[in-house]
Amino acid sequence: MQVEDTSAATRVREPAMTDVARLAGVSHQTVSRVLNGHPNVREQTRLRVRAAITELGYRPNRAARTLVTGRSQQIGVVAQNSTLYGPTSMLAAFELAAAAQGFAVSVRRVRVLDRSSIAAAVEHHRDQRVAGIVVIAPTASADEALAEIPADVPLVAVDGDPDRGGALVTVDQEAGAFAATRHLLDAGHQTVWHISGPPDWFDAAGRECGWRRALREAGAEIPPVSSADWSASSGYRAGQMLARMPDVTAVFAANDHLALGAIRAMAERGRDVPGDVSIVGFDDVPEAEFFSPPLTTVRPDFDGVATETLSLLLARIEGESGPSLRTLNPTLIPRESVASPRG
Repeated sequence: MQVEDTSAATRVREPAMTDVARLAGVSHQTVSRVLNGHPNVREQTRLRVRAAITELGYRPNRAARTLVTGRSQQIGVVAQNSTLYGPTSMLAAFELAAAAQGFAVSVRRVRVLDRSSIAAAVEHHRDQRVAGIVVIAPTASADEALAEIPADVPLVAVDGDPDRGGALVTVDQEAGAFAATRHLLDAGHQTVWHISGPPDWFDAAGRECGWRRALREAGAEIPPVSSADWSASSGYRAGQMLARMPDVTAVFAANDHLALGAIRAMAERGRDVPGDVSIVGFDDVPEAEFFSPPLTTVRPDFDGVATETLSLLLARIEGESGPSLRTLNPTLIPRESVASPRG
C-alpha cells in the first residue's frame, strides 16, 4: 500500500512576492506598489510586474498583508442615503475602479450629512481597519464635518468645497454652467434664466456662479434666480412661473430633472421647447436623450472622478499628505432643446 507524502518538504511552494520581484527584475516594494495600484510606477514597469504575476500564478495573501500593514484591502465610503443621479453614479464608478485595483468597497450610508453622522460613519470604517476612506461631501454641513476627522486617517473628499484644504476631487461645476449659459447666448438669446439647486450644495453654488459669470461677461441682464431642490417636481413649479413670462426665452436648469419639470410646465402653458423657450440641463442622465425634445445638457466625467479619487486615496495611504485638489472639466452635450429665439 502506497502512502501519499504530504509533508511540507515535498509540497510545491506557492510563489511569493519575492519570486515576482526576481522575475520582473524589480524590488519587492515595486511589486507591492503595483498590487496596490500606486500611481507612481512607470507603465512599462507595471506591465512587466503584471506579466511576472501571470507567469508565476502569484496570488497575494490578503490576510497576511492585513496582519503586516494593520489594514485590509477594503476602502470605506461615506455617502448620503440618496438616489440622486450624480452621487449615485460617482459611487458606482468608484466601486468599479477600486475593484480593478483589488480593493473591495464598503459603503456606510447616512440619512443626513452632518457632523455626528459622518463622524460615526468614519469611526465605523476605522473599526473595520479599512485602508482608506472616501467621503462624498456635496453639502456645506458635510464639508464642516471633515475638519474634525483625525489627520492621520487616509481620506479623500468628493464634491466638497474647492476652497477647503485637504484632498479633494471635484467636477468644475462653474465651467460646466458657463458653457451651458454661453451655448444659449450664442444661439441668440438676450439673457438666460436659471433654476437653481439647493443653496447648501456646492454643485448648485458652482453652477449658479458659472451662469452669472457667463451673463456678466456677455453684458447680459442677470434675472432673478428661481430656487428649487433637485427634483422634477420643483423644476415643474419653477417652470410654471417662468412659463407665464413671455420674455423668458432661455432657461439653464441646475440638473436634468429640474429641466424635465420645466419642460412639462412649458408644454402645459402652450410654450414650445425649443420653439418658444430653449432649455439646458446638467448631469446627462441616461434618459436625457429621450426627453421630448432630447435635452441639451452638461455631462460630468464620473469615471474620471472615480479614477482620480482612487489615485489620490492610494497616495494618501502611502503616506503622502498636504492639500491636493483635482478638478475635472465636464462636457457640453448639444441636443434638440436649444434653438434660436423666434423673431
